[in-house]
Amino acid sequence: MVIKTDELPAAAPADSAREHGSQTGGKGRPGAAEPPSVMLLNGDCPESLKKEEGAAEPPRENGLDEGEPGDETAGQEVIVIQDTGFSVKILAPGIEPFSLQVSPQEMVQEIHQVLMDREDTCHRTCFSLHLDGNMLDHFSELRSVEGLQEGSVLRVVEEPYTVREARIHVRHVRDLLKSLDPSDAFNGVDCNSLSFLSVFTDGDLGDSGKRKKGLEMDPIDCTPPEYILPGSRERPLCPLQPQNRDWKPLQCLKVLTMSGWNPPPGNRKMHGDLMYLFVITAEDRQVSITASTRGFYLNQSTAYHFNPKPASPRFLSHSLVELLNQISPTFKKNFAVLQKKRVQRHPFERIATPFQVYSWTAPQAEHAMDCVRAEDAYTSRLGYEEHIPGQTRDWNEELQTTRELPRKNLPERLLRERAIFKVHSDFTAAATRGAMAVIDGNVMAINPSEETKMQMFIWNNIFFSLGFDVRDHYKDFGGDVAAYVAPTNDLNGVRTYNAVDVEGLYTLGTVVVDYRGYRVTAQSIIPGILERDQEQSVIYGSIDFGKTVVSHPRYLELLERTSRPLKILRHHVLNDRDEEVELCSSVECKGIIGNDGRHYILDLLRTFPPDLNFLPVPGEELPEECTRAGFPRAHRHKLCCLRQELVDAFVEHRYLLFMKLAALQLMQQKASKVENPTSLENGGLSPSESKPEDPLGSEVGSQEEGGSASGLAKVKELAETIASDDGTDPRSREVIRNACKAVGSISSTAFDIRFNPDIFSPGVRFPESCQDEVRDQKQLLKDAAAFLLSCQIPGLVKDCTDHAVLPMDGATLAEVMRQRGINMRYLGKVLDLVLRSPARDQLDHIYKIGIGELITRSAKHIFKTYLQGVELSGLSAAISHFLNCFLSSYPNPVAHLPADELLSKKRNKRRKNRPPGAADNTAWAVMTPQELWKNICQEAKNYFDFSLECDSVDQAVETYGLQKITLLREISLKTGIQILLKEYSFDSRHKPAFTEEDVLNIFPVVKHVNPKASDAFHFFQSGQAKVQQGFLKEGCELINEALNLFNNVYGAMHVEICACLRLLARLHYIMGDYAEALSNQQKAVLMSERVMGIEHPNTIQEYMHLALYCFASSQLSTALSLLYRARYLMLLVFGEDHPEMALLDNNIGLVLHGVMEYDLSLRFLENALAVSTKYHGPKALKVALSHHLVARVYESKAEFRSALQHEKEGYTIYKTQLGEDHEKTKESSEYLKCLTQQAVALQRTMNEIYRNGSSANIPPLKFTAPSMASVLEQLNVINGILFIPLSQKDLENLKAEVARRHQLQEASKNRDKAEEPMATEPEPAGASEDVGSKPQAAKDPSSPSLQG
Repeated sequence: MVIKTDELPAAAPADSAREHGSQTGGKGRPGAAEPPSVMLLNGDCPESLKKEEGAAEPPRENGLDEGEPGDETAGQEVIVIQDTGFSVKILAPGIEPFSLQVSPQEMVQEIHQVLMDREDTCHRTCFSLHLDGNMLDHFSELRSVEGLQEGSVLRVVEEPYTVREARIHVRHVRDLLKSLDPSDAFNGVDCNSLSFLSVFTDGDLGDSGKRKKGLEMDPIDCTPPEYILPGSRERPLCPLQPQNRDWKPLQCLKVLTMSGWNPPPGNRKMHGDLMYLFVITAEDRQVSITASTRGFYLNQSTAYHFNPKPASPRFLSHSLVELLNQISPTFKKNFAVLQKKRVQRHPFERIATPFQVYSWTAPQAEHAMDCVRAEDAYTSRLGYEEHIPGQTRDWNEELQTTRELPRKNLPERLLRERAIFKVHSDFTAAATRGAMAVIDGNVMAINPSEETKMQMFIWNNIFFSLGFDVRDHYKDFGGDVAAYVAPTNDLNGVRTYNAVDVEGLYTLGTVVVDYRGYRVTAQSIIPGILERDQEQSVIYGSIDFGKTVVSHPRYLELLERTSRPLKILRHHVLNDRDEEVELCSSVECKGIIGNDGRHYILDLLRTFPPDLNFLPVPGEELPEECTRAGFPRAHRHKLCCLRQELVDAFVEHRYLLFMKLAALQLMQQKASKVENPTSLENGGLSPSESKPEDPLGSEVGSQEEGGSASGLAKVKELAETIASDDGTDPRSREVIRNACKAVGSISSTAFDIRFNPDIFSPGVRFPESCQDEVRDQKQLLKDAAAFLLSCQIPGLVKDCTDHAVLPMDGATLAEVMRQRGINMRYLGKVLDLVLRSPARDQLDHIYKIGIGELITRSAKHIFKTYLQGVELSGLSAAISHFLNCFLSSYPNPVAHLPADELLSKKRNKRRKNRPPGAADNTAWAVMTPQELWKNICQEAKNYFDFSLECDSVDQAVETYGLQKITLLREISLKTGIQILLKEYSFDSRHKPAFTEEDVLNIFPVVKHVNPKASDAFHFFQSGQAKVQQGFLKEGCELINEALNLFNNVYGAMHVEICACLRLLARLHYIMGDYAEALSNQQKAVLMSERVMGIEHPNTIQEYMHLALYCFASSQLSTALSLLYRARYLMLLVFGEDHPEMALLDNNIGLVLHGVMEYDLSLRFLENALAVSTKYHGPKALKVALSHHLVARVYESKAEFRSALQHEKEGYTIYKTQLGEDHEKTKESSEYLKCLTQQAVALQRTMNEIYRNGSSANIPPLKFTAPSMASVLEQLNVINGILFIPLSQKDLENLKAEVARRHQLQEASKNRDKAEEPMATEPEPAGASEDVGSKPQAAKDPSSPSLQG
């Protein structure tokens, strides 16, 4: 299989075909110039990059280190795939022959896609390719076609139409006409999403032709819009989605629809009529068109009179476009312009995303007639069956067969992962449509006689159930509340088992959809499950929470393979007949063998151990750390689990501890061997033996305080000591046994921690023989609960204080918490800790984001139940009323009830089975702002245990410094509301902010599994590691390889590809290749907008990087407009007071300084100085740098007194922080001298003028306009970029230097590593600054190590 960036895998839709990576449109295929062979390394990564840990750690049994699929072959062989592309000539009717670059691995079908996308052949869909008169098979690979070689001529031959082909043709023409229309993106359909980058870059950045010569001389308009200036109070919404020039689409036709005369009657069918179309041209001519097997022609029908005879002239054309060109001059002209524009757009603006992204705002759109959309809505087009034989897809079969594909070597794994990813994204899309149809009442239940909550549905081979407690299943766990969280817990379980990926063990495709206040679980269907009773099918696990339990040897064997990576303990439980049953999962996990013979597991809601902080158990005491924090607290349900990240972090932490204990004792033993051989047995171990839990307390303390300056390094060393001693000496065995006991390991010869997920599960009983084990397990769970409070939460707050993580909105804060294994229910505790932190001011942004998140999450909980009582006709009224109560200052908003509400009351009493969304309930209309805010505060107290001090939105804004627009964004994203893009007057006390017309739509919020590209990810990580060691070229190659592999698995659009592109751009920039940096970063920005959202914090960062590379390529005005956009987005998403804002304002200030807009520049730089001072403390190096930047601008303005004042501040900081002799301090003192001389010279001149009046003879003053190079240098410094173009020799020296520094840094990094969880699903695309994407030394722009 070929791995070439420009080959789009299956996940990309037709029209994006192969232009990915080319700026030219489809003309010359890029990639022609690529080197002929692409080398693939089999396995994770080259052996040289393998971490040398494995050998030294025999006692370690946990973790995913073994058992990773594909590991066994790692590095065994290197596969070189010859990919010699060649070019063929294409002969299509009516245009000049052209040549096309192809590769032997492609299918014939891919040439079809290219032709359907090219400007001059895009109107053809129904054709075949012939070589020497022989037709080529659609699905054969080019290399298998005989006689196909360099220079072969392929003829495009028009084929006769069928009904299917005719429909595909009309659909394709519709897509071409709509290709610039953003309405699909606003409506959230067909995986379209928005991108606005081209508005700010004015087309494509890569075109060097557009670059004006001597840009520095051209006057640039740099005035930022009023609302983004520092200190501005207004936060307008409209600029979020600026109007794109291309959106006022050129009208080619007024109407193109299916005619009312369809389908053709029998006698016409036998004349070859396939269907009829009705068209109104732009010139207002109404025509009827027949689609026949031979093509399209005009017939004589009118709207009311059927006459299928051909009109004269009939203009028979094989393509609809050719026909319309002949009858409408406007169509001909506009269609050509439209196609030209279409192929000029960056391919990333039009490729579909793998999962749907919804926009929470949209402009007022005209609703236009659209035949294809209408047809889709009325024919029950389930999945996309017109491309698939057999009507509906068997999702379960597809999901399971892709998992069964072979995975022995890299090409196989790539094919497999690509297939898994594709099926998952299709399944997610289908499940989302189905769930919406279920809630909107468009699907018939399979048990229609039961009450609404109990109903279940099947649609398109997917099973749907609602998140309610049916038949008191969850009675002991919290009823409906438990039934609501169970699906997400189950989804997390599915995600985990999928990630472990054990052969022979199957999970269900699972998607959880929240829509209109309901939670719907969509699952693929186990073959045969519907024909038999659940009791008969379940051969492993329990269907009644542990009363009857069964087991099965094959399941035990399969689950045993997952138990190590998932840290699950094999254990025995008693069933209702008091028999012991062995399990290797929680009792709820059910095993069912389908009719297809596969072993399925389902109901994985308790894969992870319970969280004792939220599960009070009578008679159980929690550790002191927990009771101090007010735990255990009763939660609303009893399904609270620890996150997988927490379990991993806890085990990692225990492992370090185990190593320390063992090593400590081995050292004691070695020392005592000399003096007194018996001392070890006597009492060397007393602390850990007498009180197994004691070392935790003492050790944890020392470890945090810095007892582990080189924690991991030491541990490596210890591991080696232990390894070398292993088994030879009974004493060292004793040592290991004691250490195992102390840390709670289940094995006494090696470190192995596992959890029993059934402990504290109501209704589960354990046999007498296991009491000791159960006691240890209980203790382990208590320790884990304490670890979350004593290590993870303080660790998070410390990282936030050090600005190692920079969340910018609720979603990024949640992500940062989850990466550390902290559940969102701990948000109140995190905020308490922030409040009590000594560095409270430096955590101000975290506090604000946290409070906003707390308020909007509480509001979301209320909104959910509020919506369940609203029927469809009152939806927009109800949502706007809720938003008014939540955000508007208007004291008593009145809800508008739908007019017919009162009439239908009597009739409706009788209707028992309404769709879930049709409750006739107008209780929502009486909600008041006071009541809502009272409920929000109550919810915050009950759920998050945090007391909010506010009883109205204005008070909340006042007390916590929040922004209403930010709260609106957060609540809309969480609930799926889409509102009209306009300026809302939240603060008006005379009229409510929202009317019904402002609520445009409500979208589903979808949770699903994200299949990973494992090989690509290993390449990415090794690339990052190389870069951090300073080997840029090697790093660059590895990351390019990762990019190829990612493209192969995910298609062209994905968050991980975005991270890859960003890092590549940065590397190219550091190595001095600005054009390449620009092109990669442009893709990263487009992709971030499309996949993560136009105002996602990640997108904001991408904009900043792109602006820097634009400036370096002397596109100054573009750089400024990108920075202004980033600042606007940041104001909207958070506000001004954020540490990242200092960086942004420094960037803007520097660029403005460069274009000599001094006053404007100062406004931004002084704001940056203020923010830096607040968040980094007045003595930080960042602040010194900020002072220096401000001083430089004052110098340019010749205001030397102010300049001196700022530079002195900076000098003082450098002197105290770095000492007299540091280079920075010296530089600063030089600059001070220089400023003083200039100031003296100026003063002399002034005195001269005073003395001699106007006749004075004045030497001209030298004012320094900054050079672009000096501005760029400062930009690089503040953005943490270390080196600019260097010669090869310099690079070598630098590498050595960086490697040396890297070792020094390892020491300090290790401490953080000890606290970081080892996620099994690493996310390369960290939303906040991802550490990896910066060269390591360049992490903190003003740290002393940089400018050395």
